[in-house]
Amino acid sequence: MSSVEEFRAPRPEYVPGHGLLKGRTAVITAAAGAGIGGATARRFLEEGARIVIGDAHARRLNDTEAALAEEFGAGNVASLPCDVTEETEVRALFDRAVREHGGLDIVVNNAGLGGTAELVDMTDEQWSKVIDVTLNGTFRCTRAALRTLKAARRGGVVVNNASVVGWRAQAGQAHYAAAKAGVMALTRCAAVEAAAYGVRVNAVAPSLAMHPHLVKVTSAELLAELTEREAFGRYAEPWEVANAIVFLASGYSSYMTGETVSISSQRA
Repeated sequence: MSSVEEFRAPRPEYVPGHGLLKGRTAVITAAAGAGIGGATARRFLEEGARIVIGDAHARRLNDTEAALAEEFGAGNVASLPCDVTEETEVRALFDRAVREHGGLDIVVNNAGLGGTAELVDMTDEQWSKVIDVTLNGTFRCTRAALRTLKAARRGGVVVNNASVVGWRAQAGQAHYAAAKAGVMALTRCAAVEAAAYGVRVNAVAPSLAMHPHLVKVTSAELLAELTEREAFGRYAEPWEVANAIVFLASGYSSYMTGETVSISSQRA
């Protein structure tokens, strides 16, 4: 089949919760809105977890907390504005989880920043901003997670959000690809260190998961091109990526650490 128009897989049915994370407390960054972070927050609640969500957008964060609390109970949802480029805000988010629920079990590092610029035209500021949010932010949150989990001595899980672009070349994405490749390497090294105190560290690498923010920062032509690469002829729903994050956060992946799981149907 040469064109995405020739085949388009039907939309999957939403998978109900099965209590896979019952009684656990999770921190999820960049969780306000309709993307992977927001889908992960909802999936975790459906699986029985308590969540503390962070996001740099305070208004959207408050709206998300209110909506989830109304649906799942105020005692299961807390939030705190968190810019992952600010160490004090990262520490405050993790302290909030421990203070609210007496401990921490799972951390999902979802914060990231993209953009498109050819390397010859890319400014230092464009490069540094993407690296600081996507790679350095994941580093800061992983460090905070491991410090908290190591001190508690009760194990735990960290799941980082990488991207297939960390493996594959794409024009205009040098800064984002470098950051996501760095997230994969960080995941492997953190996993080796964390294993000694019973903490697992893995990552997911989505290809194309559609959400409103992506539409705003990506051209229609590029989105069409990326969609055509997908064997299913469609992009992933954010909750499909969240399902894989639930798997890595649950006991079903108990012997996995240092791995990056591709969430993709790309043919090339």
